[in-house]
Amino acid sequence: MLRALFVVDSIAVAEPAMAGAVVVCGSHGGVSAARYVLALPARPHAVFFNDAGIGKDQAGIVGLAMLEQVGVIAVAYSHESARIGDAADGLDSGRVSRVNDSAMRAGLRAGQRVVDVVERLRVLTSSVPSSAPTSSAR
Repeated sequence: MLRALFVVDSIAVAEPAMAGAVVVCGSHGGVSAARYVLALPARPHAVFFNDAGIGKDQAGIVGLAMLEQVGVIAVAYSHESARIGDAADGLDSGRVSRVNDSAMRAGLRAGQRVVDVVERLRVLTSSVPSSAPTSSAR
């Protein structure tokens, strides 16, 4: 059985149906992006963001730490590997640049291909139930 996959250009369209799913978005991984995920009544299993060049004070990825505090796997893929705002490109061409601690515990590391990591995260284990549908929104 597979977790649902949502591929959305903007995390601003986050919705309750994403609970337990793997989400790849084209948004930066900053504070405002993380707040969309935190506002959900039940959160995704994992969310992938564009690192947007990381920026001053790591503004492009600071949301990864915010999501760590609620146990969400959060990953940034390099802006040099995929276009900002284009989630399909992030999925197909993205390379992981940064991960939070939950992602590290799941075996994610910088340099991995987003498409490979997403497929691995979608596989449900018997000890991890999912409330998300099994169909892909892609």
